[in-house]
Amino acid sequence: MSLPPLVEPAEALTVDEVRRFSRHIIIPDVGMVGQRRLKNARVLVVGAGGLGSPALLYLAAAGVGTLGIVDFDVVDESNLQRQVIHGQSDVGRPKAQSARDSVLEVNPGVQVRLHEQRLDSSNALEVLGGYDLVLDGTDNFATRYLVNDACVLLGIPYVWGSIYRFEGQVSVFWADPPAGPDGTTAEGVHYRDLYPEPPPPGMVPSCAEGGVLGVLCASIGSVMVNEAVKLLTGIGDTLLGRLLVFDALEMSWREVRVRKDPHGAPVTGLVDYDAFCGVVSEDASDAVRGSTISVLELRDRLEARERGEDDFLLVDVREPDEADIVSIPGAVLVPKGEFLSGAALERLPADRPVVLHCKAGTRSAEVLAVLKGAGFSDAVHVGGGVLAWVDQVEPHKATY
Repeated sequence: MSLPPLVEPAEALTVDEVRRFSRHIIIPDVGMVGQRRLKNARVLVVGAGGLGSPALLYLAAAGVGTLGIVDFDVVDESNLQRQVIHGQSDVGRPKAQSARDSVLEVNPGVQVRLHEQRLDSSNALEVLGGYDLVLDGTDNFATRYLVNDACVLLGIPYVWGSIYRFEGQVSVFWADPPAGPDGTTAEGVHYRDLYPEPPPPGMVPSCAEGGVLGVLCASIGSVMVNEAVKLLTGIGDTLLGRLLVFDALEMSWREVRVRKDPHGAPVTGLVDYDAFCGVVSEDASDAVRGSTISVLELRDRLEARERGEDDFLLVDVREPDEADIVSIPGAVLVPKGEFLSGAALERLPADRPVVLHCKAGTRSAEVLAVLKGAGFSDAVHVGGGVLAWVDQVEPHKATY
């Protein structure tokens, strides 16, 4: 259903602004008033990554007057495959600063606010409270629940997007939307109505673990901006109460209805979202305690194994495509899923210890818990995984 515009129109546009946004202004549904609303809008984009990149560029191009950018990361070369707001010369720079420069190159009239900090329960209400609308393009469940709950408490809507490999999702959430122009009120829904509980730790791989088609970010990010423009100007029917799912391989869009969870508890405050979502399971946390070695210790043990002074099986629990990029010498590839199904357990030696590693240590911790539960009491895992190995032992190798 249609919703009233989020913001009041700004003062009259300048001649230069009319020239710049003329293709918007001549659209009857947008017009001069709609463009003035965009100029008066304050939009916060959480994350200047895959989804934040096209979102920020198109929001700036559309004439949104104030853009906030939340990001505390730096540009890495692996980002450039999809994060088009950054370039080669930005590698090593803070993402928020790089994004700001690109935004101002697109539209120097935008007021850009940088929030170069990790969004958490202590600052989310203050940061989000200065905006009319939030776009959430983050890639982890803890931040998604945090943004949701803060928006619910502040009473503001937000546009959410998610990407993984060849699939994207996008929706609009607003817990308590106002009545439409015809007096009807839409059912308020928010992220917890779609995902009442986070998935078990380690069950849903991130884009860093599973990959993402770069151009998918543009597809989903542009839909997010489309929804933002409609909300800000009060035109069209938004995705409130609807989840749009895109499959880039089949080139298909499908729609799923999102309804209010009748059993959902009201959001009354912010919580510890890392604990709520669980970075790793309790079993994994218990398993790694006293059973973690560093990459330097692994290097020494590998050298001792070559001299015949140590004997162990080094197991890489990543996926084959990851191992094609970089691997630790002497490791045997057995993906994590084979341990979770139990298929790999019978192939493990009973007469020598097992050393596990993954990309950064999370998956190997989960597998270690499985091995401990199966009686492999002397198994250990490598803290920091292959990323730490490249950083400290073989810096000439590639990372991802």
